[in-house]
Amino acid sequence: MMEEELKQRKECDFCLYVITPKMKGVYSIAEVVDDSNKRPGKTIFCFISKDEEQTFSEVQIKSLQQVAKLVKANGASFFKTLDEVTDFLNHQ
Repeated sequence: MMEEELKQRKECDFCLYVITPKMKGVYSIAEVVDDSNKRPGKTIFCFISKDEEQTFSEVQIKSLQQVAKLVKANGASFFKTLDEVTDFLNHQ
């Protein structure tokens, strides 16, 4: 599966990363930063502060905001809501 994911990240029109408080691992953060460097024109990052009953802490949100700044500085896209992501993709 990992080989297929790497292949798709290279071939897809967009690489969308949506981070939620339900996630257990943190590797997706490394992937979005990597893609924002290698494929900035097709990398999209969004994080959701609350997912059902789970929420990020204030410290986690500050950290994710810094990741968003880094991603944007690399030339990739960051959106604050899924609606913003949808609007962006619908106009591409």
